[in-house]
Amino acid sequence: MTRALSFFILIAALTFGAMGPGFAVEPNERLADPALEARARGISDHLRCLVCQNETIDDSHADLAHDLRVLVRERLTAGDSDSQTIAFITARYGDFVLLKPPVKGATLVLWYGPLAILLIGAVGTVVWFRRRKMTGVEEPAPLTDVERSRLKQMMTEGES
Repeated sequence: MTRALSFFILIAALTFGAMGPGFAVEPNERLADPALEARARGISDHLRCLVCQNETIDDSHADLAHDLRVLVRERLTAGDSDSQTIAFITARYGDFVLLKPPVKGATLVLWYGPLAILLIGAVGTVVWFRRRKMTGVEEPAPLTDVERSRLKQMMTEGES
């Protein structure tokens, strides 16, 4: 049984490891100039699909992602630099289109919110443990001789 499981895991690893990324870039979208196409791919790695929200525009099959890929290639063909192309798309769709939005007032919660939540949770846990320790259950006092004799008596009554 162990051998069969090992074989299955090996086959699964080889199968999934051999799969490359499934780019959604269609052949008619690609630019003839390899340098411009490489720049377009580099820009696309920084842009989020606004429909899928967890994929780059190159990975998404959504119509809006297709439009953004075409727009990026049009801007590059028109002579825009990478930063000008990203600025144009950001001006049109907002910072949300960027997979890594800039640190500014509107995005501070995105950048520092998780850290703040983690720190608040850590402080809350420390406070909870300290309060629990201060109001914790004390060790019970040992039984007196009278209590021991009464316990012994109850145990003998229970056996009979």
